[in-house]
Amino acid sequence: MGLGECLIGVEEKELALAVLDRRQPFRYYGVGGGAAPGMAATLEREFARAVGTRFALGVTSGTAALEVALGALGIGPGDEVIVPVWSWISCFTAVVRLGARPVLAEIDETLGLDPREIARLTTSRTRAMMVVHYQGVASDLDAIMAAAKAAGIRVIEDCAESAGATYRGRPVGSIGDIAIFSFQARKIITAGEGGIVATNDARLYERAVRMSDLGQYRAFHEQLQPAAGEAFAGGNFRMSELTAAVALAQFRRLPSIVAHLRSLRARLLEKIGALEDMAWRRIPHPEGDLGFETYLYLPDAARLAAFRTALAAAGVNATQHTGTYCHYARAYCRNGRAHSPAASPFAEFPEWPAPGYREEDFPRTRALIERMIAIPLGVLYGNDDVDYVGDAIVRAWSACREHASQRAVAMAAR
Repeated sequence: MGLGECLIGVEEKELALAVLDRRQPFRYYGVGGGAAPGMAATLEREFARAVGTRFALGVTSGTAALEVALGALGIGPGDEVIVPVWSWISCFTAVVRLGARPVLAEIDETLGLDPREIARLTTSRTRAMMVVHYQGVASDLDAIMAAAKAAGIRVIEDCAESAGATYRGRPVGSIGDIAIFSFQARKIITAGEGGIVATNDARLYERAVRMSDLGQYRAFHEQLQPAAGEAFAGGNFRMSELTAAVALAQFRRLPSIVAHLRSLRARLLEKIGALEDMAWRRIPHPEGDLGFETYLYLPDAARLAAFRTALAAAGVNATQHTGTYCHYARAYCRNGRAHSPAASPFAEFPEWPAPGYREEDFPRTRALIERMIAIPLGVLYGNDDVDYVGDAIVRAWSACREHASQRAVAMAAR
């Protein structure tokens, strides 16, 4: 597919070399220290302005950002966090690392958390929930935020794959209590690794800084927002100036990347049109979709397999999964372990996997993912590429339907 990593060039080199010329790869001090703002500080300022939050904090990865966000919210042992069962590894493991228990929720046709699950899964131990804006599409935020407010729990927006996406005119990451973004290699913009924590809450910002910097709250942050809390034992998730330099150059490319991908997706949708017996992924706010991955639902797994085979024969990249699998299928969930037996939040269950962590507990999610297919679009694609993909989809689906019809006639004649 190829997203921001395909565009790494002069701008990234210039900013990275500026860091080396200054001889200060650490954001807070060094032999080249001076009055000029560093790359991390500049990235945070520009990112917060674009996302529409008061604060942004650079960290080492999207996974680190999740741990920092959870720590900022005070999540710990005995707490529960609702997590969509269909989401990236970190959504589950970050909660376990904090000593809390991830509670798995079904998804709906948006491929995001089903808002109805919040009331069903909330207990006296539930402190927060994660809403994952999956592959460039904002989840059903009106319904999710209303359900979370009714349940009295905090909302973490996982925007790892959706920097630049919007929901009803508002950037994702500006709507929940705290949000995270990722700059890992397969994200829409990348620095190889790196992440951002964003929030409008001054208290959460201070705690996020402390969580990311060994409990400290340095003068740089004090000038932005005077400290009101106390130090606590934090981790070390500080973003380096070199990572920030590449991320900043990529971030400045984001508007042009999004505009290009959206134009490609619009062309693809027009090319394909409405296909009988096939449904599109439900997108709560279509105008805010980043456009780099289009999902289709087929009637059943058999026709999905035939369709994928036909597309592969035409040289079209189409996959059922793009690196994401249900948590119940992952080894860390199947065995319920943490880094130490005593640290596992599942130790109290007499048998494992317990109800709520088994494949059979998620029939609606299974029914969706067993008949879906993803059509990716890359930043290097042009109109001719999209036209070829669209024509191939129409031809492949027509052939599949014709084959299914012939089989049905043959079966009826027996």
